[in-house]
Amino acid sequence: MNIVVAHGFSDAIAAQFRRAAPDAQVRVYDTHDLSEIPSDVLAQAEVLYSAGELPLPEAAPTLRWVQAHSAGVDGMIRHPLFLRAQQAGRPTSQPIILTTAAGVHGPNISEYVLMMMLAFAHRLHRAFDMMQRRAWSHDRVSFLPDELQGATAAIIGYGGIGRQVAQRCLDFGMRVLVVRRSALRDPLSPSTAGAPVIQVMPPERLHDVLAVSDYVVLAVPLSPQTYHLIDRDAIARMKPNAVLINIGRGDLVDESALIEALRMRRIAGAALDVFHQEPLPVDSPLWRLDNVILTPHIAGITPRYDERAGALFAENLRRYVVGEPLLNQVDFARGY
Repeated sequence: MNIVVAHGFSDAIAAQFRRAAPDAQVRVYDTHDLSEIPSDVLAQAEVLYSAGELPLPEAAPTLRWVQAHSAGVDGMIRHPLFLRAQQAGRPTSQPIILTTAAGVHGPNISEYVLMMMLAFAHRLHRAFDMMQRRAWSHDRVSFLPDELQGATAAIIGYGGIGRQVAQRCLDFGMRVLVVRRSALRDPLSPSTAGAPVIQVMPPERLHDVLAVSDYVVLAVPLSPQTYHLIDRDAIARMKPNAVLINIGRGDLVDESALIEALRMRRIAGAALDVFHQEPLPVDSPLWRLDNVILTPHIAGITPRYDERAGALFAENLRRYVVGEPLLNQVDFARGY
């Protein structure tokens, strides 16, 4: 088995891959550019670890499995490697598998989400504005905070990130409403006096959930079903004091509808790490809104990313070698 890793993992992490697949040839390249990897190596690869770039089907005729370095693969699944797998002569019983790094981001993104909740609850953006103007505010009422304890958080999407966001919300004494495809109560949800602390709702109840939530967290993958999930109608159902936090994909939200709602103060604010166009254009109205906190798609980065991603890949390699189901395998019909 030939395994090609197009990411500069440390020797210690690469050693985990070799222990997981001791009979395989594991080649680790400190690059994300596949053109820097010898063509004959790619041509013989059965497994590819990729940070986003993919080979054409004819350049990797023996490829069976791609492990992505990211959780979101909405761009990858439209690549010819997957769209034209059958035209490349592959038997229908052996399509190329794609797995994601879902769950790797959970600890740091959940901390980011709570940071944004606290920032809005305690008017931190207002304090930063005061600092920039070097103008002491005597209007202490405008800084009167909300409390997270007792507030309601809606978590749209309940994968690895959504679960960790939910747990941190519970730690702050919040009520948690989850919108997910499977509306069964999560077996890990704690209970108080016999009542579930986490309530799970199906997608068709999204607007009902939005109507009672103080914070709305988007942690769902982008797919044809979730494109503009938060549209004009959805925003109209949100509470006037609600804050939208998007750490998923920019196109989960109708950006123009959100900008209008923020301008008109129909909702209290938004914390946005992802956008329809990245980098965010300098003429975007979002830059000029005082009830928005913007970050440049950094919620998922952490100094422990390679450690977690490497451990996930090593476990998937072990499973692949012995024929067990892989973690985070993409369902192409769903789009994630």
